[in-house]
Amino acid sequence: MVPPSPSSPHHSHQSSLEGIIDLKTEEPLSSDTRDRAKQRFYQIVDHFEGSPGDGADDTAGSEYSRSRLLRLTHDHALSPLSQDNFLRAFFSSLELSMDGDGEPVTDEPVRVKFFGFADYLFNNFFLPLKASATKTPQPTPAFHSAIQRIQGGAGGFVGTPERISALRGACLFRDRYRCIVTRTFDRTEARKRMKRDRLDARDENGNLLSEEQAFQALEVAHILPHSLTSLGRGDELNPSKQAALAILNMFDHGVGPLIDGVDIDRPYNALTLTRDIHGLFGEFSIYFEPVPDAAPHTYRIQSFDPSAILGGLDLPITRTLFLTDDRTIDPPSARLLAIHSAIARILHLSAAGSYIDSILWDMEAAGEAGAEADGSTDLGRLVHLRLWLDGIGA
Repeated sequence: MVPPSPSSPHHSHQSSLEGIIDLKTEEPLSSDTRDRAKQRFYQIVDHFEGSPGDGADDTAGSEYSRSRLLRLTHDHALSPLSQDNFLRAFFSSLELSMDGDGEPVTDEPVRVKFFGFADYLFNNFFLPLKASATKTPQPTPAFHSAIQRIQGGAGGFVGTPERISALRGACLFRDRYRCIVTRTFDRTEARKRMKRDRLDARDENGNLLSEEQAFQALEVAHILPHSLTSLGRGDELNPSKQAALAILNMFDHGVGPLIDGVDIDRPYNALTLTRDIHGLFGEFSIYFEPVPDAAPHTYRIQSFDPSAILGGLDLPITRTLFLTDDRTIDPPSARLLAIHSAIARILHLSAAGSYIDSILWDMEAAGEAGAEADGSTDLGRLVHLRLWLDGIGA
């Protein structure tokens, strides 16, 4: 069974979810209320897991489970208050009380609302986030006043191309012109230094560049995608992106201001990576986990994929991120990396990531050859995603 697209009956319920997930401050649940709500949540998820409508079709999405997506999203929410907010949204969307006294969960209206809530999270958060995560623009780095501008020290409006250019320059400088995963030195910077200093060209640590095995083009990669807060047409975020930010803020309560507006293009939301590693990171194929009792900003870089899929990259590996001597450029945010890591785990363990890949392949095929004659292409979902990526209200 193909999960309903935004034009299906499930979408009617999804529309009614708007406003249930919002950014207002909520008090934490009491311990007793939280325990009862969790117990009832797990009972409901267990009831619908494996039931008709829980998965996708029998091919590309055969392993995807909506109920697992909901369970994992709750379990990976990054604080107790975030889990409280998820439970509030869940029970509000199902129109059930948290204690559940005398309320059946087996009737059809509850089933429709349960799967509708999962589709709402999938269509408005996980799908567009994974689809857009490798779309960071790559303008030429601007080093003149880059650090001052990117840290908010310069007055005046900085447009997106100039802002991304400044971000790229700041991140290259902070990360010592090396990919933070492979430690490969930037090809363009190496060419400049070798042209200027010949055989005496060196890196930031004084090592001869002539002794490097290879250079590669490096890119700036957003931890949370740049397009998440891009406006598209008009001066306000469209409803789909407002929904994505509300879900993100539910997932990690209070994170919204970190990436609000132009702040999404701050160095704490960016990494320097090779093009291939950028693609893997954006696809949530690799993720960073902090190493306990290690030096600050030390991470274990992990993947669920085998080395061959990763282009021969041998993971896991441990890396301590570079810092500028005067700390004028923020390091990558541990909080944002934790969100990225949690999303990677949810996508893998629910099989939503594989299902999204199949949707994106359908989107590419539909663009080249049109919709499948047998109706297997989920046109509603593809249109919804295209509008999200284009910044147009869906």
